[in-house]
Parts: sequence; C-alpha cells; structure tokens
Amino acid sequence: MLKKANRIEPGSQQERSLKKHNPWIICTCNRQCSITLITGCYTCEWQIKQEKKSRPGPCCCSWKEKIFFPFLIISFLLSVVLLFVWIETSNEYFGFDWVIFLGTGYWFFWSIVLLSLFGILTAYSSLLVVLAFLLVWEGYELYLHWCHKILILLMILLCSFVLWILCQLWQERWLTAGLSLQIFAPYMHLSGITVMVILSWPVAFYLIHLEEEVRMRRYKMMYDRETAKGCNILTKLRALQVTIGLPFFLILLCLYIVPLGIHSPCIQEEDKLGPKPDFFGHRGAPMLGPENTMMSFEKAVEQGAYGLESDVQLSYDQVPFLMHDNDLRRTTNIRNVQPNASITHSSFFLWSFLSTLNAGKWFVQSQFKPFYHMKPLSRADREKAENQRIPKLTDLLELAQKEKKFVIFDLNTPPRKHPLRHTYIRHVVSVILASKIEQHLIFWLPSFDRQYVQSRAPGFQQVGQLFSIERLTKENISRINVDYKRLFYKGLKDYKAANININLYIVNEPWLYSLAWCSRIHSVTTDNIQTLSQLNHPYFFMTPGYYMFMWLLMDSVSAVLIFAIFYFHWWRESKKEMFNNSIHTDLRSLSLQQREHGSQDSTNLPNKPSFRVLGNPWALSAFYPALTKSTKKQPGSCHFLVVPKKKSSEPEQVKETIKPLMPSKDDVRQPSPTEKTFEPTWDAPREATLETALPSLKVNKPTISSLEIAQSKTESEKTSTFESSQQYSFSVFSAISSMFSYELTSKKN
Repeated sequence: MLKKANRIEPGSQQERSLKKHNPWIICTCNRQCSITLITGCYTCEWQIKQEKKSRPGPCCCSWKEKIFFPFLIISFLLSVVLLFVWIETSNEYFGFDWVIFLGTGYWFFWSIVLLSLFGILTAYSSLLVVLAFLLVWEGYELYLHWCHKILILLMILLCSFVLWILCQLWQERWLTAGLSLQIFAPYMHLSGITVMVILSWPVAFYLIHLEEEVRMRRYKMMYDRETAKGCNILTKLRALQVTIGLPFFLILLCLYIVPLGIHSPCIQEEDKLGPKPDFFGHRGAPMLGPENTMMSFEKAVEQGAYGLESDVQLSYDQVPFLMHDNDLRRTTNIRNVQPNASITHSSFFLWSFLSTLNAGKWFVQSQFKPFYHMKPLSRADREKAENQRIPKLTDLLELAQKEKKFVIFDLNTPPRKHPLRHTYIRHVVSVILASKIEQHLIFWLPSFDRQYVQSRAPGFQQVGQLFSIERLTKENISRINVDYKRLFYKGLKDYKAANININLYIVNEPWLYSLAWCSRIHSVTTDNIQTLSQLNHPYFFMTPGYYMFMWLLMDSVSAVLIFAIFYFHWWRESKKEMFNNSIHTDLRSLSLQQREHGSQDSTNLPNKPSFRVLGNPWALSAFYPALTKSTKKQPGSCHFLVVPKKKSSEPEQVKETIKPLMPSKDDVRQPSPTEKTFEPTWDAPREATLETALPSLKVNKPTISSLEIAQSKTESEKTSTFESSQQYSFSVFSAISSMFSYELTSKKN
C-alpha cells in the first residue's frame, strides 16, 4: 500500500535527514557554481547549456576555436617571456626611467608601470589557458568570447612590438636575462621537474582516456560497416595522443639531462669562493640621500663604501662641480628660479649662480623619488636633504682624504663654445693636485690625454675600459671599469688570467652581486649599498656535490611519481573497463535466459485463445458464448471476432445481420435464490434473449467450470511470465544503478 506523501515526520527525523543530505547538496551546488563561474569567465555565458558538452576526444570544439586556440597559446608564451625579461632586468629600472625623463621632461616610474602591465597580461592569458583546460576536463565545448579574442590579438601585437623594440634599441636587456639564467638555471631546473610532476596527472588522465576511447572505437568497428570513418577517428585519436604525450616526454627528458649543460659560477666548492667584492657608492648613496650631494657621500661612507663615484661638470667660470645630468631640471629647483633656463646646459652657468640652487628638495617629494623601493627618511634626514647644495669637486676630495676613500668619477666633456672645451683634462688634474689629496686615492678614468695625466700625476691609478689586454699592458693599466652585461660575454677569464682588477657598474640586485662574488670580481659600483653591504654569503650558492645529489634525487623521485600516476590512471581505467564488461556479460546472460524462458513458454501455450481474448469486449464470445459454438456449424453465417475500426461499412453489415435485442416484459423475471452463489446472474436473461432473437439456433448453456479452468490456466501462465520479466527488470536496474554509482565514485576521486 502506498504511503502518504504529505505525512509529517518528527522533528528529529527531519533534522537527521537534512544533516544527512546537506553535504551532498552543498557539494553539488558548489561544483555547479564553480562550473558556471568557469564557463562564464571563458565564454561570457552564465547559463550552462547541456548541449554544449562534448565527449573527450579529438573534437572538443569547433574548427574556428581550433584555429584560434594556438593564438591563445602564443599570447601566453609571449607574455611570459616578456614578463621574465622585464623582471630580470630590474637592475636597469632607473636607467629606463631616466631615458624617458630626458624625452618627456616628466619623472615617473614607467618601469613599474610596464612591469604591472606585463604581469596583468601574463595573468590574463594564463587564466584563459587554465579555464580552457578546466572546461576540457569537465567535458564542455570550448567557445571563447569575441571580446577575449580581440584582447588576445591586441596582446600579441603589443608583446611583439615591445620585444621588437628591445631587440632593436635595447639589446642589453637580453644580455641581462642571459646572465640571470646562470644564477637561476639550477633552481629553474628543479622547479621545472616539480611542475612536470604536477602536469603528469592531467596528461596521464587524458592519454589513458584517449586509449580507452580507441579501444571502444575499435570494438565498435567490429560491428559497424563504416570502417573508413572509424579508421579516420582512430587516426585522429592517435595523433592527439602523440601531440600531447610526445612534447611532454621530450620536455621531461630535456629537464632530466639539462644539468649536463649548466655552468653556473655559483656552483663551486666552498674553498674556491673569492672574497666579497668592495663597493663604490654610485653618486654616493642615492637611496639614502640626494645624489651627488655631500649628504649622499657621507651616507655611503657610513655604509662602509670602498670608494666614492661621481660625475664632474665644469662651470663657465672653470669651477668643477658634481652633476650627472647635462641640465638642472631633475635634481635642482631651476624651474622655480629660472624656468626659461631649465634646459640650458649646466656648464654655461657661473658657479655663483649654481651655488645658490637647492639640490635636495626634489628628493623628499614623492613624485620625484628616484627609486620605487626607497625606505622613508627620518625627520632629521629629511631636514638635512632639503638643505643640500650642489657640491664642488674639492668638497668630495676633502671627504675622501679625511675618510681615506678612493674616488672615481666620469669627467664630462664641456659643450661647444665653452672656454675649457679642449683643456678641461689638464685643468681638472691641476685642481686635484691643488687639493693635497693622496694621489693613490684617485682612480683616473678618462682616456683622453692619458699620457699627460701619467706624467703630471704618476700616483693616480689608471683605470681603463673594455680594451684589449695588449692595449692595457701598453698603457700600464691594471684596473678596468666596465658594464657588467658586456664583461661576462667578452673575455672575463682572459682579464682574470692577466691579473687585471675588475670593477662592474651598475650592480643593484642581490642576485647580480652574488654572480659577481662567485666570479671573483674585485669591486662593484652600486646604488643599493645599504642592502648589498649586509650580505655575508652569495645567494644561490651550492657545491657541485650537493647539486648532483639534488639532481639525481629529483630525477628519480619524479620518475617514480610520474610512473605511479600513469599506472594509477591505467589501473583505474582497466578496472572500470572490467566492471563494464562484467555488467555487459551479465546483461547478455540475463537476456539470453529470458529469451530461452520465453521460447519455452511459447511452446507450452495452448492453441486456444487466451483469457484476454475471451475477455475482449468486441468479441462475440464475450456477449454470446453459445453463438460462437453454433455458428461453426452454419456454413453461410458471418463470423466476427473483433469489430473493425477503420471501415465504416462493416458495422452496418453487423447491424443488418444481427438485430438489436429488445427485452420484453415476459422475459424479465426475478432471479431466484440458488445454492451456488458464484454463478453469474446474467445467464438466464441471456438465454431468453437468444431464444427471442434467434429462434432457429439451439442455445448451449456454457458452464462456469470450463471458464474457470481456462482462466486458471491462463492466469498461471501470466503469473509465471510476469514474475520472470519482473526478475529480469530488477536485475537490469540493479546492474545499471551499480555501474552509475561506480562511475560517480571514480569521478569524485
């Protein structure tokens, strides 16, 4: 008996049922919401359409999406390369911002803006790639919205344009990126193996799933006539397996053997590590005070600088002063004093005017801050910076003589129409000698008129540039000051073999300073002296034995894990296949048993019509049991078993042959009580009716016993057939439900 649907359960039972079903509902809703979010972000359609689901295989999207998907991959790769190059060249951010300032006259952290832009582009393309992978994983068709397509094309154009500019106008960026690989290559190798282990899970899942698809297609081809079409599908599936699996294993193999080609200076024995390189404060300590001011040089001395580096200009009245730029816009208040003269070369001003300019207020203003990662100044340093003036060269020499620090400077050539255009070298040498500084504290860098300098001041330490070793030996130069990007690609070992001291500029990043340390560089010129001076050991340093141990350990562990992941997916698919085959075998056996049982029942059935035929309301035997027996004896009589439905003329013939029976009053009589209560009460009226309508026919009264016997036989056969069919249906239902529960469990796992 059916239970009532609106029955009220006790409160405790309702709570238990809610607690029991809530986790499943929550998981289902969360998964559905996540799929909706993924689909909405990728296709901009926030309603999941089931018809857009695709089976895993070669056709997971339309041909238009297949054509455009490589553009998505290209944009992702370009953005990653551009972001990597820009991050690794962070040592040159100040130079990039300074070049843009010279062209625009406005100071801003354009390098940070580009870094943020490249990071956003990389994150955007990476997100689309991940969303596409998740949609394929969930079995949904890929359909990238046209807005995303336009943005991806614009991204490809922008990245290509920036890379072209770097290749044509700023090739040194690529040299810096190449140097960074010497430091980060061992760690990138170990990280790459970890990433490949993580990626092996979806790759193994998809490859094994494609293999299962191939088996199913091949099994289907055995019973399908369209062998050509099936072969094409198998070819596509195999090609897809090769396209996914071959690059994965080639990259994995390259990662396994790439340490054979890695030669990093930071992979060496501990006893072979050279001493810590010394520091030359580039324009003093420009992150602690205004550049080329006495405050900046004093801060560099406090941080333990080995020497002080500066830039020297000559005023119109022949006074050497410290200034890097050719004009006074960036580091002085010339725009407030004489706005029209702000772009005039600083060498055309008299020292009496230059000494009145303020050279420190710009440093405390946030819009002119030279470095984005500067620490805030204290109140005392802020007040001191606001009162700084342009110093003379003699002021720097006095500080160096007092602190016993070396001095190195770039001597800028005066512009045309300057009175010292051709004699500035000799004038500066005379100024230095007049300051009474010890000559060995001067690192003389200008190469013009070097013979006069060597003869006039033999105590100066001559510093060359990236000259040949023969020229350096001929000019008696034992020290060079070179750009770090060019030295590592042009004969570093030759200069070290010739016992030439090397000073690199400009080194601001710890990884670059660590590279110089491991390469046994003697000194570096830096803006970030307060950070580099705190390093007690080079970054990313390791011994060859330790790296070999990590290499072999990571390779072996990753190989075992990848093999285990592939074996797990293969075992799960094979187990699922065995389970499906067993269910298929059970279903075939059940259907075969049902067929055999049905054939046996059909052979045992009598030739007489079943009870359902006898009970048909349109059969004559249902109304007139005696008529069917008597009409067999009449050759000319009409026999109707079922009234026709389509033809309208045949019922008229029935009406002509058999007249409608109207009971008379004499025929209606009261039923008399009998002992057999199970006999039908309509037998007597039927006999009277037959006698009135057909007097020529002899009525044979049917007996109830013969009807009961026929009915009992048919009911027994019907019951046995129903029980067997019910058993078969229950077996099929249980098999299908078990298969569904197994697939659901495997999906959740």
